[in-house]
Amino acid sequence: MSFNFLTVERDDQIAQITLRRPECGNALSLALMREITTAANSFKYDTDTRVVIFRGEGKHFCVGADLKDDERWQANESGDLLTRTRLTQVGRDLLESILGINQVTIAVIQGAAAGGGACIPTACDFRIGADDCIIGYPEVKLSMNLSWGALPLCYNLVGPAIAKRMVIGGDLEKAEDLLKWGFLDETVTAEKLESRALEMAEYYASRPALAAQMIKRGINALQLANAGIMHMDGDQNALATLSEEFIQARDAFLNK
Repeated sequence: MSFNFLTVERDDQIAQITLRRPECGNALSLALMREITTAANSFKYDTDTRVVIFRGEGKHFCVGADLKDDERWQANESGDLLTRTRLTQVGRDLLESILGINQVTIAVIQGAAAGGGACIPTACDFRIGADDCIIGYPEVKLSMNLSWGALPLCYNLVGPAIAKRMVIGGDLEKAEDLLKWGFLDETVTAEKLESRALEMAEYYASRPALAAQMIKRGINALQLANAGIMHMDGDQNALATLSEEFIQARDAFLNK
């Protein structure tokens, strides 16, 4: 299976999915999002891999949705509300595909993880970050809600008050605070990030696969019990992107 914007590498029981758009901070074009979904789904019947690591090539893990993506831009300009709601489904499919990976998943975060780039780690089982990384949800600053069914994932990690701070405030938060809140499981220096991630992967790969994957699925089911109420967030996002506030914020972002 070949990809244009990511690679999937398998080494014994550990696999790595690496986003490869470093020239734009691994921004999530719709094409990249679909490739991540396909890559994640490729592990569904894999009984050899024990751990899947998610990485981003270059300075940043992932800076979020690519607002310059031609496909996304054309859909926004079309004014077709149904098309806009379908675009948010691409993001929901992405997160659901990661949540559906049977193997243990680890996100390795350097630089910035923003918006959709922050959602991906929350769909993983564990998150290890460089001690100078920053993570947040700046959607509100573009007059958008957090969609893709991602809100319960943040809430499960940090609780209601911090989730409101992160999603309503829209700031990129420091690694030390993210660790304290439970968003990150561990932080290390940027130089040690890669080696520590592999150590963590080897640790979980050494556990009995059947039992480990049963436990993961059980805990995920408990955590996602409230996810059903988020069925409307894509419709909310489609409506939000019709607002004058969004149009002005988007234009300001694109034109710096």
